[in-house]
Amino acid sequence: MSADVRQMADGVFLVHGTHTNWVILVEGEAVTLVDTGYPGDRALLLASLAQVGSAPEAVAAVLLTHAHNDHVGSAEYLRATYGTPVYAHEAEVPHARRDFLHQVGAGQVLLNAWRPGVLPWGLRALRSGGTAHVPVTAPEAFRAAGPLDLPGRPVPVPTPGHTDGHCAFHLPDAGVLVSGDALVSGHPTSRITGPQLLPRMFHHEPAAAAASLDVLAGLDGDVLLPGHGPAHLGPLREAARTARARAQ
Repeated sequence: MSADVRQMADGVFLVHGTHTNWVILVEGEAVTLVDTGYPGDRALLLASLAQVGSAPEAVAAVLLTHAHNDHVGSAEYLRATYGTPVYAHEAEVPHARRDFLHQVGAGQVLLNAWRPGVLPWGLRALRSGGTAHVPVTAPEAFRAAGPLDLPGRPVPVPTPGHTDGHCAFHLPDAGVLVSGDALVSGHPTSRITGPQLLPRMFHHEPAAAAASLDVLAGLDGDVLLPGHGPAHLGPLREAARTARARAQ
């Protein structure tokens, strides 16, 4: 099996899974994995590591932008099988444990079924494990400020709204932002392309999600690696401002 792996900077790889993306940061023989796709993406996840010359036992840590099923799908598998630590923002740790679940439900999807793309997306998400129970048994909180001592030296950027503990990761030396679902460039349920917020039904706090775009607008860089959609090239500040304007 071959994964859709694209090198976006030195040691920075974007991988397209089933309607969702993850990022591999390579430094020497070790890697940091940012998100893990759906539970059904596991074979693609393992293939993507092999394609960048790595292996699951070389993953120094999994960083979660947030704990929705399409991002946390194989995190517990890596933790339980290889002892890989799984890190998230402190506000997202209980969400990753599934102390609660802030995720669009079947009822909300059905209410929006009239919108173009919603039903095909929902069916594919269901087949990929979108409603599976995939808690991370022992997630850990990372420091909320400064670069993490992990391959790629990612800098956490708290961006609440999509979930309470959503966090993007900035790679200032590479000019790259791994934005998770705080800022995307497309989605099967969206009729527009380019920088945008996900449709309102996906956000736990839509107003906070929009406000978090102002945080991203303050970052330097010109490569956006979103949780959904293709990579976007151009100033991060302009991408965030475009999404803010579209949200209004």
